[in-house]
Amino acid sequence: MSQDSNYRPQSFAVIGAGPVGCIVAAFLSKGGHEVTLCDVIPGLLAPAIDRGIVLEGAENLQQKVTRTCNSVDDLADIGPDVIFITVKANALPLIASAIGGFHKEGMYVVSWQNGIDTELEIAKALGKEPTMRAVVNYGCGLAGPAHVKMPFHHPPHYIQEMDPAAADAAVAIARVLSDCGLTTEHTDHIINMVWRKSIMNACMNPVCAVTGLTMAQAMGDPIVFGIVDALAKECVKVARANEIEVGWDFYPHAMSYMGNAGNHKPSMLMDIENRRRTEIDFINGKFVEYGQQAGIETPYNNTLRSLVKGLESGF
Repeated sequence: MSQDSNYRPQSFAVIGAGPVGCIVAAFLSKGGHEVTLCDVIPGLLAPAIDRGIVLEGAENLQQKVTRTCNSVDDLADIGPDVIFITVKANALPLIASAIGGFHKEGMYVVSWQNGIDTELEIAKALGKEPTMRAVVNYGCGLAGPAHVKMPFHHPPHYIQEMDPAAADAAVAIARVLSDCGLTTEHTDHIINMVWRKSIMNACMNPVCAVTGLTMAQAMGDPIVFGIVDALAKECVKVARANEIEVGWDFYPHAMSYMGNAGNHKPSMLMDIENRRRTEIDFINGKFVEYGQQAGIETPYNNTLRSLVKGLESGF
């Protein structure tokens, strides 16, 4: 057993008061833990203290958090045991660097995000030992500040440490989340899981962002579906060329999963509608990058990345 075998985290910080962060903050607070919700936009935070975070849909909950703050630097005085990063991946370098300014031994940082290699961005600043990666299985969107609509929730969620020495801490964090009602399991296969989820994100997010369609509309339109299908096959080819185990039956599973997603707007479409930068570089951009590494052509991922970047350039 490692030195973390008796690890019992009590104090948590969640960086990002978007829908993903509000959900994990609400569940941790419901479980009786000290929770600090951090975001640079003050208007997103006030209801989390005054009224409480409201979740509606697949989960229904109203829960206040312990405190809020507007800067990652403010967490230095709070000293949480665990920090969940739930913001868009493009903000990671700045956030990881800020955490590095006050990080201490025994404090763990979890990438609770979409995208490939987000944990590597954190490890660049903090090293592997305190860095963990999660795969999250819920769909969500903000109806208003600290007010989240959850069209679907498909637990369990998964977490894994980057350094084997922190395995017991990762197990403990998963146990805390599960005890709070956000069922989470420790895994030894997080990278494969990240890629499986990222393939589906790479198919749906940019296609919906460019067309303005919901997931159900994109899957139901035969012409648009042709692009989704081609992206899926291209991404699977890149994964296998890089020896990522997505499974022999992944393609039919992905098609079935996306086909049942409903009239949900994926996060990238919501970003475009709100004139925010997307995390396209950590989704389709990574398939382009890993395709080049393995000598695989990625015309569909290249095209969708370019189109989304083109939309961003007008903001």
